Amino acid sequence: MSGENKRNVRPVKVGGLVLDGKMIYIQSMLNVPSTDIEGSVKQAVELEKAGCEIVRAAIPNMEAVKLIPAIKEKISIPLVADIHFDYRLAIAAAEAGIDKIRINPGNIGSMDRVKAVVKACRERNIPIRIGVNGGSLEKELLAKYGSPTAEALVESAMGHVRILEQCDFENIVISIKSSDVPTMIKAYRLCAQTCNYPLHLGVTEAGTERMGLIKSSIGIGSLLCDGIGETIRVSLTDEPVKEIYAAKDILKAIGKSGGVRIVSCPTCGRTRIDLIGLAKKVEEATKDIDKDIKIAVMGCVVNGIGESGNADIGIAGGDGCAVIFSHGEKLRKVSEEEALPALLAEIEKL
Repeated sequence: MSGENKRNVRPVKVGGLVLDGKMIYIQSMLNVPSTDIEGSVKQAVELEKAGCEIVRAAIPNMEAVKLIPAIKEKISIPLVADIHFDYRLAIAAAEAGIDKIRINPGNIGSMDRVKAVVKACRERNIPIRIGVNGGSLEKELLAKYGSPTAEALVESAMGHVRILEQCDFENIVISIKSSDVPTMIKAYRLCAQTCNYPLHLGVTEAGTERMGLIKSSIGIGSLLCDGIGETIRVSLTDEPVKEIYAAKDILKAIGKSGGVRIVSCPTCGRTRIDLIGLAKKVEEATKDIDKDIKIAVMGCVVNGIGESGNADIGIAGGDGCAVIFSHGEKLRKVSEEEALPALLAEIEKL
């Protein structure tokens, strides 16, 4: 998705993508058990079809490394290995063809182990994502700051960064997540001022679909409007495909991507058709349309056409009927029953 970043971002290549501030890429993570290779492959394919541009898989043990070639054979988007503590898993993932590794170098033991991971990644041009969140802070930082503050999160992340830099490795992506939205926003802003590495945005443990979308929209959207962020993940306690649709909607809402954009009024006492039902049907019917268009679904003719005069196509309700319009000009009048098929027919012509 096209973006306009104010930061001078150090380019990092992930598979065939480049994180350099010019594009914003949508991520998600598989939630199928790592022991289910067939199910993991199926879900990865579904995510790519939905619009996922980078997908992550948990690699908790050596058996799970088998996921990597199986998934990469069926998808064309980059695959990230999510690894904790065991440096041997990172090396095995690199050897298996992974496109990026998520691991914190400060958590894998001695410097020799860090150097071994760096060597495996450098030889294959594999970037490392450092992922810090409120639940993974070092005890000394919690003691220093008293709680997982934004400053503590950034200090933790930069500590991990320095370990990699000491190994002369700068192929780094950073994420600093918190379940508290104001803390998450502040932490990323501080990090953006501190370094020029690409940033992966997300509100961790954001919740179920409803609240998770609200929290992610505020956190991710605020930062993207600041010109901060190269990749995003909307974390939902739900099916991962919903994360992709939510991320796409966030990008549309802040003008960072094209596609179908729907505007609809909240209805009022003038409304004489089932506008709420119609708007939901239009949204569902157009969610996979690959056209850069604005669609208006308005409750009445009094101000519907005027308020949405810049829409490529729209519908304004009447008393059991509706008017189809385009760029403020009336096209034709239809019955309420004909409203949806008539609107979709006009969209098809665009």
